[in-house]
Amino acid sequence: MTTIIRAEAAHDFLALVPSLAGFRPERSLVCVAFSGNRTAGVLRYDLPRRARDRAPLIATIVGTLCRMHGVDAAVPIVYTDARFGAGRGMPQRALLGMFTARAEEAGFLVRDALCRAADGWGSLLDRSTPATGHPLALIEESSVTQLATEVGEVGSSPSESARLPDADPEAADRIARALEDLTGRTRAAALERLGDLGDPVALVESLLARDADQPPLRLAWFLHLASVPAMRDAMMLQFGFGALIGEAAHDDAVATADRAAERNETVDELVVRELANGTIGEVSDLLSRLMTGQSTLRPDVRRVERALALLRPLIANAPSTHRVGPLCIAAWLAWALGRGSASGAFIDRALELEPDHSMAGLLATLVGSGALPEWAFSGR
Repeated sequence: MTTIIRAEAAHDFLALVPSLAGFRPERSLVCVAFSGNRTAGVLRYDLPRRARDRAPLIATIVGTLCRMHGVDAAVPIVYTDARFGAGRGMPQRALLGMFTARAEEAGFLVRDALCRAADGWGSLLDRSTPATGHPLALIEESSVTQLATEVGEVGSSPSESARLPDADPEAADRIARALEDLTGRTRAAALERLGDLGDPVALVESLLARDADQPPLRLAWFLHLASVPAMRDAMMLQFGFGALIGEAAHDDAVATADRAAERNETVDELVVRELANGTIGEVSDLLSRLMTGQSTLRPDVRRVERALALLRPLIANAPSTHRVGPLCIAAWLAWALGRGSASGAFIDRALELEPDHSMAGLLATLVGSGALPEWAFSGR
């Protein structure tokens, strides 16, 4: 059952926002989108560091609102460490004013424009807001705060969902030894023990079906495959869209690798060339669109959540040589759910390990642009 928490006053609404967002915003511009009287989504962006960065940021946010199905109103909220008491009144007043003007020009109702600073809060649209701001105690003591906490757990930051658990030395050792079996003289025997699960599609479905106690050999085989770009991308799409897409992606990966070998090209070189001259196949084109979010076909949220729950401890226990692949998969899965900050945190970890990693770099460009997948804007 959906719980509707009504925020009758601005301070009650500010008490509700962390529950809506799933984290406590810091140094952010948060935009709560509405469809009628119901919230339709929460967008978060880092505060711009320079005045000249304000207009591009506002254009991005308003453009995103325009693409969100049924959205007709918004409330921007600045979260900042700056203070009302610094003598200049409300921090980031210019940013809120610019958002209000641009959003109204685009046809949106701006219900309020709020700032939560280090020493108080206020509304740009409320002329009675004191120069020193309203006391934060109004938010902290709001009855909505307790109710919102009961409705859902609130993380400490937008990237908390990317937090990895502490490594388990015993589990890490078992995975490392299983990887040695797969890459050493005992590879044939290890693959024989995997049986049908040597097939990547069957492996992914098996991993999603188990809640815990994953056999080390299966985890090691997944890590090995995730180090192979074509296999990594196919498993990534399978986590999101199911076994049929997984089978199509793996078949296409094999066919693409064969064409590349025939032309003495790398897979990346072949794909770039085929995209440029328009000779990419229909299946490859579909998969490419899914990967870049150019589709209204939605990933299965439950599958994605289960995949992320699997990947976090696996990345923590994997050898550093086998972490970048699953980090890229986790980054894409988080982005597919609209969790750009969590996706960015996974990407940062991948780039720390391999600064020149091509997939991590592509994901950094995609996520860093503020782009959201098309399925985020289609009707539910």
